[in-house]
Parts: sequence; C-alpha cells; structure tokens
Amino acid sequence: MSDIVLKEVSKSYGAVSVLDKVSMHIQSGEFIVFLGPSGCGKSTLLRMIAGLEECNDGEIFIGGERVDQLPPNQRGVAMVFQNYALYPHMTVRDNMSFGLENVKTPKAEITRRVEDAARMLEITQLLDRKPAQLSGGQRQRVAIGRAIVRDPKAFLLDEPLSNLDAGLRVRTRLELAQLHNRIKATMIFVTHDQIEAMTLATRIVVMNNKKIEQIGTPMEIYARPATRFVASFVGSPAMNFVPVAAVSDVGGKAAITFAGQQPVQTAVPVAGLPTGNLTLGIRAEAARITHDGTGIKGVADVIERLGERTLVYTKLLDGTILVAEDEGISTIQPGDNVSIALDGNAAIVFDAAGKAFHAAV
Repeated sequence: MSDIVLKEVSKSYGAVSVLDKVSMHIQSGEFIVFLGPSGCGKSTLLRMIAGLEECNDGEIFIGGERVDQLPPNQRGVAMVFQNYALYPHMTVRDNMSFGLENVKTPKAEITRRVEDAARMLEITQLLDRKPAQLSGGQRQRVAIGRAIVRDPKAFLLDEPLSNLDAGLRVRTRLELAQLHNRIKATMIFVTHDQIEAMTLATRIVVMNNKKIEQIGTPMEIYARPATRFVASFVGSPAMNFVPVAAVSDVGGKAAITFAGQQPVQTAVPVAGLPTGNLTLGIRAEAARITHDGTGIKGVADVIERLGERTLVYTKLLDGTILVAEDEGISTIQPGDNVSIALDGNAAIVFDAAGKAFHAAV
C-alpha cells in the first residue's frame, strides 16, 4: 500500500506563510493533481512530500510510515522535475541506472529494470544516446524512466510538461495517462494547467492562497465547485458570474432576477441561501443563444468562432459580460441584439464570501 496522508502540514519562510494546516488522504494508486495559480504552494507541498523541503508543522505518512523526519532517499518516492535534470555526459542507460548503482543494486537487476522501463516508455532504441541527441519529449520520458526503475511507492511530478511545445504536451499527457493505467502507481502531479488536471486526474486538489479550496473528481470540480475561486479557475471559458438583483421562492427553489431581465428559475433550494450580495454562476454551455427572441437580452460584443461551437461574449443590460454558446456555424456579428436561454438546473449561487450553493443532488 502506498497511501499518502498529510495531517495539518504547514510551511513558512521566516514571517512569510506558504502553506497553512493542509490535510489530505491520497489513496494508493490514485493519480492526484495539485492545481492552482503560481505561488499558491502546490510545488512546495510536493517538495515537502519528497523531503526536499522541511515541514514547520504537521505530519506526513507514506504507506503507513511517518516520513516527515526522514531524508528524501528513505521516503520511497521518486521525483520527476520540470527541467528533466539529466546528466548530459551520460547515456540514457546510465542516467536511468545511476541511482540504482548508488544503492548497490545488483547489475543484473539494474539491467532488467532499465530494459523493462525503456520498453514500457518506448525508448529502448534511445538507451545508448546522450540527452543532447534527444527531443524534449524523449528527455522527459527518460526522466520518468529514471523514476520508474527505482520502483517507488509514489511518483511526484513537478510540472513535467511545461517545457514542451503544445503538440508534444498533448502526446506526453496521453503517455502519462497510459503509463498510470499500466503500472497503477500512486502519482502526484503539479500543474497550473486545468486541461492537464481535467484529463489526467483521478482527483484534483485545487489550491489557492496557502490552503486547499476543494478536493474532488474532475467533473465534481467542474460541475459542483465549492467556491467562486474554483468555479473561475477551472473551465474554459471561465464560468459566468452575474450579479443577482432579487431572489424569489418558486416551489422552494430560487428564481433569480438580474437587472432589467426576466427571472431565471434555478434548481438551487431557497432554504439556506444567505441574504446580502449574491452572484449567479453559470457555464457557457448552459447559456445558449436562442433564435426565437426568448431569454435574457443583451448585445453581442466579441465573437469567438471555434469550429464546433461559437462563443458569444454578450453585454447584458447592466453592463455585465456573459459568455454564451451558439452553433458552430453562427451568423451573429458584433453589435447584434441577442437573446440567451439559461439552463437554471446548471446554475450555482455564490454568496459574498464566495461559498457555492448548488442544486440538491
């Protein structure tokens, strides 16, 4: 078993707090993604699990053993860095075997592990080359192979795709997903790229401002964000946020009125909704352009034609911009008056502090 448990882990540099009492339980075999903006503490947290940063407070357990007082080489984890960190004077084979040689692994076992990892990563033909003779994607696979041969309890990957071009990122992302499916190892992957998080993760840990905002499956994070920050950070385009002018009770569910617009019936229970400044959140795919004049009104401002769909950035009567979807072949032009039907079942209400209120499950 290679569960990873963090109990109220904190980190600061002098008077600057970086992480504040972070707790989580990562199940053996999960692919966990730490997602968040730059400076939120995700890489620091990964390095603390690896032993490259000390905890100021809290406890870390790997496979049931407390490890926060152990050096990195005794924690049973393998780190894959953003910059590959390969020895330029060594061949691929030597780079992958170097760590095993240092711990006096028998030569036959080293050969077996290196060849097995190379076969798994489809780099067997590269074993006698040096890093300078490899592409970025091949170097990254070598770095992953170097981690695999150690047979660790967990793999820790710190933004491993960020140095690759767009096309190679897609291919390497697919290879990582396939690798996880094959070896079933615990993996923790750090990124600020929501697409990487959504496509790779078993669960996503969304981090912001020294703490965890939400932990959930990709679709839980997307469809039922716990906070306005999560709703705004995950999804492209970002979720729409429209100020609420009034709330009325229709059959126990909230009917939301915007400035100068007709009410929109939601599935959010009125019971428990706070008073004060409220905001309605809704994804672009739940805001559809209508061609019969029904729905809330606005003026098309910017049009993004994406092939399979068209995004219409619409200025509502109060000046709020709401992104709606139209069909791929859309005739809407900037300046056109448009009507938008909102799917109230997909609507979320946020209070002034950013807490989300959802439709009942």
